[in-house]
Formats: sequence, structure tokens, C-alpha cells
Amino acid sequence: MEKRIIGLDFGSKTVGVAVSDGLGLTAQAVEIIRRTSENKLRQTLARIETLIAEYEVGKIVLGFPKNMNDTIGERGEKTLAFKEMLERRTGLPVILWDERLTTVAADRVLIESGVRREKRKNYVDQIAAAFILQGYLDSIR
Repeated sequence: MEKRIIGLDFGSKTVGVAVSDGLGLTAQAVEIIRRTSENKLRQTLARIETLIAEYEVGKIVLGFPKNMNDTIGERGEKTLAFKEMLERRTGLPVILWDERLTTVAADRVLIESGVRREKRKNYVDQIAAAFILQGYLDSIR
């Protein structure tokens, strides 16, 4: 059986997490890792390592927030630094995946599902992670 793939939506205070099924066909939202401060990443990385072990993950897909004009802004720079940390900590390959519009799409799904605004922020990051991972899974099929 193939190793699973984990998808991450890296935000300033949260990381949305999704994991592929055993066949690598579908992405399932798993959880949102929250942190008190943007730069406190030790616990976030430790939690990701735990999930990697739990789900027997062999590859990481990390949402990469480019600007609409294709440039890399501050968020993109922070994502690149996080990618390096992940590679060092886990020893796994980290694939950057263009995540433009995934949060917008995730929000739309929640709105269409009738999730109230104040509850939406509790789910949007993990659904965005599932969109990121699903986009990657679809591209390699």
C-alpha cells in the first residue's frame, strides 16, 4: 500500500491539515493546529510529526500563497521558511502547491452548506488544506 500524503494550509496562527486516503484518491480534512503566536512553531511541528506517524505519511503537500500577479509576498516567504523546517524535522519531501483561491473556495463550500459565519472560521483552514491536497492528488493521477 502507498504511503499517505498530508496536505497543509499554513496560516499566520493556524495550520489546516488534510490527509489522503490509502489509495491517494481523495483528501479528507483532519484538524486545525492553532498557535498563540505566529513564530511559535515548535508545538505545531511536533503535532505535524505526530500526525505523519499516525497516518503513515510519505509526502507533504504545502499550500503556497502566491500573489495574483505571480509574485511571492511576505506570506510566501514565511511558507518557504516553514517548508525548510518541515523538511529538516521530518526528512520527507515537501511539495509546494499553488493555493490561490483555496480559502475562498473553502469558504464558499461552508456558506453553501449553511454553516454560520461565526462557525466557518473553525473549519475553513482544514477544508482549504483538503482543497490543496485534492488539487495535488488530481494532478498526479
